[in-house]
Amino acid sequence: MKLSVEISKYPLAEDYIGPIKGFIEQLNQYPELRVITNTMSTQVFGDYDQVMQALQSCIKASFAQYGKVVFVCKFIHGDLQP
Repeated sequence: MKLSVEISKYPLAEDYIGPIKGFIEQLNQYPELRVITNTMSTQVFGDYDQVMQALQSCIKASFAQYGKVVFVCKFIHGDLQP
C-alpha cells in the first residue's frame, strides 16, 4: 500500500530553521522514500510501512533533540507525488 504525507514542522523556539532542516535531512536518509520540500511543507511518498517507520523515528529524534515541536501532518492513501 502506498502513502503520501504532507508535514509542517513548527519548532517552539526562536531558532526554528535548524530544527526544520535537521528533520528534513533525517527524512532524506531513507532512500526508499521520495521527499519533496518547499517553503510551506515537506511531502513524503512511499510504501505505507516504510513511511510510517521513518516518520516515527524522525519525529521521536526531533522531540529528543529539539524539545517542544508541533507537527501538522496530512496522510493520504496512495502515491500522489507529482
